[in-house]
Amino acid sequence: MKGRFQIYTGSGKGKTTAALGITLRAAGAGLRTYLGQFLKRRRTGEVRMLGERFPEVTVEQYGRSGFVSEKPSPADVEAARRGLRKLRRALLGGNYDVVIADELTVAIRLGLVREEDAMDLIAQRPAGVELVLTGRGAGRRIIRQADLVTDMRNVKHYFDRGTKARRGIEF
Repeated sequence: MKGRFQIYTGSGKGKTTAALGITLRAAGAGLRTYLGQFLKRRRTGEVRMLGERFPEVTVEQYGRSGFVSEKPSPADVEAARRGLRKLRRALLGGNYDVVIADELTVAIRLGLVREEDAMDLIAQRPAGVELVLTGRGAGRRIIRQADLVTDMRNVKHYFDRGTKARRGIEF
């Protein structure tokens, strides 16, 4: 299989959900998948289910339990950089067919990960590995390297009316 490089970005809901769909589809086809989540450290329903029911899927989270604002802490920076090293090992180690970097574009935008480091990682992707990046605000340089880019556009969202994130739907 020739791997491709996909990006799911934009202001709308569904970027991580798309990556989870790819994870499920890949697992169903017997592909070994690595899902690395930047900015997250929460045992959500999908993380728990993937770990319990899909041995061909590895999930690691590279964040603290709190929300990362526009001014990340040194601990946020260290968690993201440690995550990028783990992601690099997963991508280059030969153990995975699909590697997903959830919220990497946001980590770049917040300055947790240098865009240059992400570009180097993308350039080193082995030909047989599918690489998927998610997150708002994917940069033009990264988009130019992609084989597929989907821009999730927010047309209408119930969050705008004050609805809170719901267990089982948003997390």
